[in-house]
Amino acid sequence: MKKITLLPLLLLLIFTSLEATAQRKKNNTNTTTYNEALYNSLEWRLVGPFRGGRAGTVTGVTTNTNLYYMGTAGGGVWKTSDAGNTWECISDGYFGGSIGAIAVSESDPNVLYVGEGEQTLRGNVSSGNGLWKSMDAGKTWDFIGLEGSEHIARIRIHPKDPNILYVAAIGNLWKPNETRGVYRSVDGGQNWEKILYVSNKAGAGDLILDPNNPRIMYAATWEMKRNGYRMDSGGPDSKLFKSTDGGDTWKDISSYSGLPGGPWGIVGIAVSPLDSNRVWAIIEAADGGLFRSDDAGVSWKKINENRALRQRAWYYSRIYADTQNKDKVYVMNVSYGVSTDGGKTFTLKNAPHGDHHDLWIDPNNNNRMVIADDGGAQISNDGGENWTTYYNQPTSQFYRVATDNHFPYRIYGAQQD
Repeated sequence: MKKITLLPLLLLLIFTSLEATAQRKKNNTNTTTYNEALYNSLEWRLVGPFRGGRAGTVTGVTTNTNLYYMGTAGGGVWKTSDAGNTWECISDGYFGGSIGAIAVSESDPNVLYVGEGEQTLRGNVSSGNGLWKSMDAGKTWDFIGLEGSEHIARIRIHPKDPNILYVAAIGNLWKPNETRGVYRSVDGGQNWEKILYVSNKAGAGDLILDPNNPRIMYAATWEMKRNGYRMDSGGPDSKLFKSTDGGDTWKDISSYSGLPGGPWGIVGIAVSPLDSNRVWAIIEAADGGLFRSDDAGVSWKKINENRALRQRAWYYSRIYADTQNKDKVYVMNVSYGVSTDGGKTFTLKNAPHGDHHDLWIDPNNNNRMVIADDGGAQISNDGGENWTTYYNQPTSQFYRVATDNHFPYRIYGAQQD
């Protein structure tokens, strides 16, 4: 019997296998060609939905009853020229989507100022990078500084001079930083001066000018920090200040008679246009609530502690004085509260969407107003009895987007609210 040698057979099998593998790779080589011009011409297109997302700031124009602006948390600045029937984005190509404050000049409605970085400080908050100015009602914009302010809570413009403005900057949410406090410009944003600063832990959470005397101002500082899934609101640097000289000097009025003991959290303030002595403050504190002064901040009295007005305070705590009724005041929260007895009692109401953040009331007609909430902006011409829709604002925020294999394919999105 002859011996069979296995080595040549093994080598033959290996060679055959390698040759087959090489042939498969050759056959699988992608030789498909395509016209690059077809792909290079692809453009983004809006596919909806037309459903509003969170807005934190709104304003109207006293000289044009159909003109309003809103600033959103993720969609930029929008404008309606037909009282809310249609909206158009006027910030694309200039700045980002996260907006904290909008202001339009009373003396020149073509002048607008916008502060980036929303002031509704959720865990999914987006920061911004300073201020922008428009001289043509939002057609074009110029950057005017305050880099690093990250989150702008308020912009206030002198009623007679659009070049004089004040900005309340919250600053970095995650760590101490110096770009906090109240800033002033007297040349339309070319130069800035920090006129109120407490510490690198406390930003400026609210700011208001006396409607009857713009040299009188109230400002609230807010010590806060975001920590991942937790919001730390409150500390010794949350305070209430008053200036009577246009911001040159400030007096700490936090310990004045009738105000709660510390520590405080966020504070919202309002002054009645009909009586400069009447000042409201909604204060986050252990003994907090709604406080009112009838002597321009010298003494205070707690007039309401309804939890519905101050729940989840860091997300709301905004208060607005009616422009025609001294005893009428509005407080923003999940529902918005309306009082007609100076703040003693409130009726809770809702715009088409809940979680209300900002309100503008026409100084000449208190039935005309615009509100900002987690569903965008809505307009009322009858004092809040009826509101326009938010189903015409493609500003909804999505956490995730996916498609399926159906033909035509379907798009799925998980909206913030």
